[in-house]
Amino acid sequence: MTLIATSRERGIATLTLDSPANRNALSAQLVAELRDALTACAADDTVRAVVLAHTGSTFCAGADLKAPPDPEAFVGLMRDIVALPKPVVARVDGHVRAGGLGLLAACDIAVAGEASSFALTESRLGLAPAVISLTLLPRVDLTAANRYYLTGERFDGAEAARIGLVTLAAEDVDKALVPVLDGLRRASPQGLAASKELVTATVLRSFDQYAEDLIARSAELFASEEAREGMTAFLERRDPAWVR
Repeated sequence: MTLIATSRERGIATLTLDSPANRNALSAQLVAELRDALTACAADDTVRAVVLAHTGSTFCAGADLKAPPDPEAFVGLMRDIVALPKPVVARVDGHVRAGGLGLLAACDIAVAGEASSFALTESRLGLAPAVISLTLLPRVDLTAANRYYLTGERFDGAEAARIGLVTLAAEDVDKALVPVLDGLRRASPQGLAASKELVTATVLRSFDQYAEDLIARSAELFASEEAREGMTAFLERRDPAWVR
């Protein structure tokens, strides 16, 4: 069973996260399939840009705690999106949690619909938004990052746009995407690749400099006693032991 559905229309390849049973969580299989699909788009001269979409009411729930991806593979996926020589546009009209925000922030443009909501829930599980900081911190207002990294509060599309996480919030996400995709279709492949390279250069250098340390930090947290309690409590739908 494949977890990534693909379609093409007038130079735009749409890659749809299609694992609604686990809220499109980042499982090892989903990460591997999405990386393969992006590689295929990069090699296809007929693809001008990529839209990353989702089925169900959740864009991505973060890491699949029952079948998590290798941390290096997830970091590789985020880097693949940033380094892809074609723009990647996120179409979000549902919930985005934890690692899903790192996936979202790797995209060049993101449009959020009215059903969208966002939260960095790692601190509530005994974890931290470690590796996803590679894509989040270059995009998100630092004052907002301080708040949402620490509290795990949920926020809506308008707030996501205000803090720089998404490009724009709209009542009708597909209507809002029309001028964006039209602009991408009118741009030359060379122009798109060169322009994207200018914007992403600093982010890619950050991957090269900090990814290894953040992967190690994330692994240390996941192996901790607090994180085991936090993840167990989440799966059992109860408060962890530290909640008073």
